[in-house]
Amino acid sequence: LPGLPESVSFGPGDFTRIVEGLKAQTPGTYRIEVRDDNGGVLAVCNPVRIVERAQNQLLHFWGDVHGQSEETIGTGSAREYLEFARDKAFVDVTGHQGNDFQITKEFWAELNELIAEFNAPGRFVTLPGYEWSGNTFLGGDRNVFYMTEDRPIYRSSHALINDLSDAQTDCGTAAELFEKLIENGENAVCLAHCGGRYADVKVAHDGRVETAVEVHSSWGTFEWILHDSLEMGYRMGVVCNSDGHKGRPGASYPGSAKFGAIGGLTCFLTSKLTRAAIFDCYRKRHHYGTTGNRMILDVKARFDAEGQLYHDDPALKEVQGTPSREAIMGDIVHLPSGGATLEIDVVGSAPIERVDIFNGLEHLSTHRPYSEDAVGNRIRVIWEGAEYRGRFRQVIWDGQAEIKGNGITRACGINFLNKDKTLDKTGANLLQWKALTTGNYGGFDAWLEDAKKGSIDIQTPVVRQSVDIADIGYEDIVFDAGKLGRKLRLFRLPNENSHLDMTIKQDIDLAGSGDNPLYVRVTQEDGNQAWSSPIYIFR
Repeated sequence: LPGLPESVSFGPGDFTRIVEGLKAQTPGTYRIEVRDDNGGVLAVCNPVRIVERAQNQLLHFWGDVHGQSEETIGTGSAREYLEFARDKAFVDVTGHQGNDFQITKEFWAELNELIAEFNAPGRFVTLPGYEWSGNTFLGGDRNVFYMTEDRPIYRSSHALINDLSDAQTDCGTAAELFEKLIENGENAVCLAHCGGRYADVKVAHDGRVETAVEVHSSWGTFEWILHDSLEMGYRMGVVCNSDGHKGRPGASYPGSAKFGAIGGLTCFLTSKLTRAAIFDCYRKRHHYGTTGNRMILDVKARFDAEGQLYHDDPALKEVQGTPSREAIMGDIVHLPSGGATLEIDVVGSAPIERVDIFNGLEHLSTHRPYSEDAVGNRIRVIWEGAEYRGRFRQVIWDGQAEIKGNGITRACGINFLNKDKTLDKTGANLLQWKALTTGNYGGFDAWLEDAKKGSIDIQTPVVRQSVDIADIGYEDIVFDAGKLGRKLRLFRLPNENSHLDMTIKQDIDLAGSGDNPLYVRVTQEDGNQAWSSPIYIFR
């Protein structure tokens, strides 16, 4: 690339280096590798797609809008929090979400001043807001974002605030919060998330202000909150954020804390980087979420017949549709007749393991970038799930795997994210580990001396199984362990997977009535995932 230097130097204490003046001479997907003096790859940038700009073309902007600083329950100041997001994590959009019962009037005023100071349309967008932090039986945690600064806080309580002069604006339930926001004409967007007090969208939801569910954060992975929304017939988008407490929005790592995952990111599909454009994006559900990586994901539906496309939900109010034969993630389409073809374009930040397609709660298909004939001597063992939805959801998977009648040539851990969790090869045929999951997944790859010989004996506190190596193949072997998605999976991969891109087309059999919420989940080999917001097609 023109402007790319031969080398970049980092000294002690250096955190980032910015290389100015890079240019792409032709459209395409670019990745920049950083190598050491011996040619070994130290790092690879996220995929960068260069396109010929068309009018109103949707671009990919990245954000982490959910975290806290020392003024509430985190570390580092709010100013340092915003500086980290802009200057170190290099996200395009951020917000600060302190617990409402800890935000004093003085800090609320200071925070709004900082949010306004850092907001730079076209460069870096900040969103004013706070976290409504009510208990789950009252509705559970909600993110509240405003279009403008200096709006009131409708708190869940004043639990840790002595000044009760604004207690009359408190909202004791999430339903009351939504009602108050609408009654007072607040230009606001709410997101349902799963933190210490998980959101129960079956207890409270109002689609006029609540637009999305947070499927992943530093707390773990929570596909069940999307499933709850779909069961209720809501038309919500998917976001991922960090909900981090370490003052590191956009790059929130768990360390040795009880957070069990890397904080997520949301990719906004919009033509402009402004606060108004991001709000419009939320309300149209034109976004997808990842577990912290920056893969490129585009999902489109094409129709045999003309449908009526809606951005506002016609189930909530009378709105005018637009004739269309196609839709993107987040769109709502009335399609009286004809079929749909789903088109998926993925550019991974690492090799792609699989792409799963769903119609609501129904899993339609799994697509892999390699054929069954391509699998080799590498087997993958995955553990996943949570104990339950609440705060202490961690599942301990400490255990071992012994290969009998075969040998392990090498092994590699997947999603050993906490520094005190490790995978160790303690003998020619023995792997031992300390691991946990909080709704997300982890595991390991083992390359075997022989593709078919012997067996693998797995011992964990949750699952104990012995499986013949010859029986492990292209499709998953699954051992269900109950609770909230706890399971052990085994399958086989190619010895080396070089597939960074996938393009998929699939015809969809639509249900004759009701919604068809079509969405995809992408899984990369490195343990990262992404979820698209559904396209809601109804008869």
